[in-house]
Amino acid sequence: MALASKTALTGAMEQAAQQAGMVITSAEESTGFAGLPTTSFQLALATDRARGLKLELSSSFDFDRPELLPEMTKFLQEAAQRLRNPRPDTYVTLAGIPLSLGEFHWPFHFSTSGADTHIVHGTARIEDGTASPLHAKLAASMTLTFAEIVPAPEQPYAESFIYNAIRKTLDQGQLEFVKSGNRQPVPVTTRYYSRWQKKFSFNDTTPEQRAEFVASKLYWLSGVNGNTAPVWIADPRDAQYLNTTVEELVGPALALESQGLARGWDNGMWSATPKLMERKEQYDTVLHHALEATKPTFNEDMRGGHTNM
Repeated sequence: MALASKTALTGAMEQAAQQAGMVITSAEESTGFAGLPTTSFQLALATDRARGLKLELSSSFDFDRPELLPEMTKFLQEAAQRLRNPRPDTYVTLAGIPLSLGEFHWPFHFSTSGADTHIVHGTARIEDGTASPLHAKLAASMTLTFAEIVPAPEQPYAESFIYNAIRKTLDQGQLEFVKSGNRQPVPVTTRYYSRWQKKFSFNDTTPEQRAEFVASKLYWLSGVNGNTAPVWIADPRDAQYLNTTVEELVGPALALESQGLARGWDNGMWSATPKLMERKEQYDTVLHHALEATKPTFNEDMRGGHTNM
């Protein structure tokens, strides 16, 4: 039902989209997990409707609480800037793994296994430029305690920390990319949130780690996946993941530019240079080791039956 009836939800969404420089191109009734009624919005940049974003909300969701609409507007403003990337769905981990995140079924639903958790399903895929079939089906679970922190269990209020929890779980070697397989758990608990500072925290990083991250992001997201088109460096989602500020992400980009490895554009966009792309062997090696660290290992003596039990 494409915008056939203008509900309170679509009206509020239009207001938030307009403030973010976006427009709603369609709004349709849909169905989420376990038959939950949802409204699926397609949004696009007002200046470039070829660049779009899917946003799915519970049909019963409203913006009555005063903090919800500003947060929605902020989410859309960041999404609008991210849409200028050649592949807005791609990210890189601290370990050097390029991946895309998608196929999420919002909003959260209660666990069907009896656990007291909220669940959202999605998929992570390796994006190394080879059309790799490797992927990981995900089941991100949010505890009831953690859910109390979140303004609403909906995509705009949870996507950033869910995506960063996925990257953090990969950093810990607790997800494996396979050609086929069952869903793998991504636990999201209060250890990712500082009640004292009232902010999310995933990784304490050094300036050197942030510099390596920015270079890796430019190599994979601009160079390999974007044909050297510019990407947004000062992304608040990355700043949250690295426990830093967006300003501290620009410094490494400036340093790379001074070395001829990056080129700065308007609006905080940066691109990889041919000189950076010459480091293919280096980044392929880092990726190989990072993926090896995600594979389960076995005690060969025990597998051969040589045990003390």
